[in-house]
Amino acid sequence: MRLRAALLAALLFATPAAAQQRPLVWGDTLPATLDPHAVFDVPSQFILLNIYDGLYRYQGNPPQLIPWLAERHSVSEDGLTWEITLRDGVNFHDGSPMTAEDVVYSFRRLLAMNRAPAAAFTPVLKAENVSAPDARTVRFVLSTPYAPFLAAMPLVAIVNPRVLTANEKDSDRGAEWLAANSAGSGAYRMDSATYRPRTALDLVRFPEHFRGWADNPKPIDQVRSRPVMETSTRVLALLRGEIDATDSYLPTDQVERVERNARTRVAKDESMRVFILRMNNRKPPFDNKDARLCFAHAFNYPGFNEIILKGLVIRNPGPNPNNLWGNPEGMAPYSFDLAKAREHCDKARAAGAPLGREIEIHVQSELEQTVQAAQMFQADLRRVGVSLKIVPSTWPNITGSTGRPETTPDMWVHWVSAYFIDPENWIGQMYDSRFHGTWKASSWYQNQQVDALLAKARTSLDQSERARLYAEATKLVVADSPDIWVYNTVNLRGLTRRVQGYSFSPVGSGGELRTLSLAD
Repeated sequence: MRLRAALLAALLFATPAAAQQRPLVWGDTLPATLDPHAVFDVPSQFILLNIYDGLYRYQGNPPQLIPWLAERHSVSEDGLTWEITLRDGVNFHDGSPMTAEDVVYSFRRLLAMNRAPAAAFTPVLKAENVSAPDARTVRFVLSTPYAPFLAAMPLVAIVNPRVLTANEKDSDRGAEWLAANSAGSGAYRMDSATYRPRTALDLVRFPEHFRGWADNPKPIDQVRSRPVMETSTRVLALLRGEIDATDSYLPTDQVERVERNARTRVAKDESMRVFILRMNNRKPPFDNKDARLCFAHAFNYPGFNEIILKGLVIRNPGPNPNNLWGNPEGMAPYSFDLAKAREHCDKARAAGAPLGREIEIHVQSELEQTVQAAQMFQADLRRVGVSLKIVPSTWPNITGSTGRPETTPDMWVHWVSAYFIDPENWIGQMYDSRFHGTWKASSWYQNQQVDALLAKARTSLDQSERARLYAEATKLVVADSPDIWVYNTVNLRGLTRRVQGYSFSPVGSGGELRTLSLAD
């Protein structure tokens, strides 16, 4: 452990002699690729918020959608044609001006790649229907009305096509190159020479960023992202001042320890991140509703939320966060009730569900809460005659397996975060069968009535009708119990007290750097 800490310190603090201030050291997880059109998870939002810009961005808590690269927008009465007017004077990191054609290229690239961020757009938008009538106007013509269209805009990073076309390989749209480089206009640019995948990313402030820096008189010039995988090592590095920020999944049993240290603190912010245990509904025994209900009643919600997590979370009865519109009023969550669990298990066994086989639950070994939840669940399921095997894994490995029901784990543990603020981000993409093959829909749940309600909700332009439809769909989904919903998160991030200006938004989990400064 001492050798590891020494090596970490050497890696973090090896700075040029001319450096005027020790850089901010960000200890959060890096994404598997830096290509913002290829991945759709919390680590990728750090890249999206700092290296790139989008047409719109969420700010504050509760999150507000504000124009970013966009100056304004208009939409036709039928909800099909959207026109975005761009700000003037935006430059990419290479100094070239951003135009509407660059936005068109970015959306067409996203749609052609058809990777995770595209899921919000591919059902309603074709590449040829994104155009630039002039240098500052982008026109989108949808195939059908899509109410969350503007809400999903922040998912799309605007990339520099001149840089990408110069680095294309075998018509890959620059994908291989962009996985380890950048082509953005964001508040920070990356140092490609020092980048090491998932291990080290150095960022340098972009003084010419279009938003300017007048609102932050002491911006941070250098940021070093250095993920520390093991929880104990990560917390120790924070306490010693070797990193300035942990990830946003600080274990609750470490909160008091961090707060006792004179040099550190914990930022606690209500989030919109839902903690879920997924069940593969296509794979026995979870193709049986009673088997799913058995598991739903066998999870000790009070024990996990109140004892293990020390009450720093809020019980969540369904797939949407509690602080989002479109939830049914007075919906009761599933209770921890081993008698009911046994009853449903017996019914499932009588119907032929193979509850005698060992059920695998895959956890993200670098995130302690996923391990704690599985260990507690394992003990309680044993009391109803079910054997649960815990399989350590990582986010990229698990999500990479969810493209087909045959390769998707029996169960796995994760959070669904606020990528954009609309029920479409949660129930809409988790339980509509059109999204099968994505990690969000990895329970492989299918209900034609739910599909119809969700389809209608995303196309309706009447907000009150949308809320009603989502509430109705949520009731049906919860009754079918395709997954186990545990809590709505209070975001916990450990910070050194030298970090000033930390501003949290559920979208991005507080990972935006442009507002930060350092006290020393």
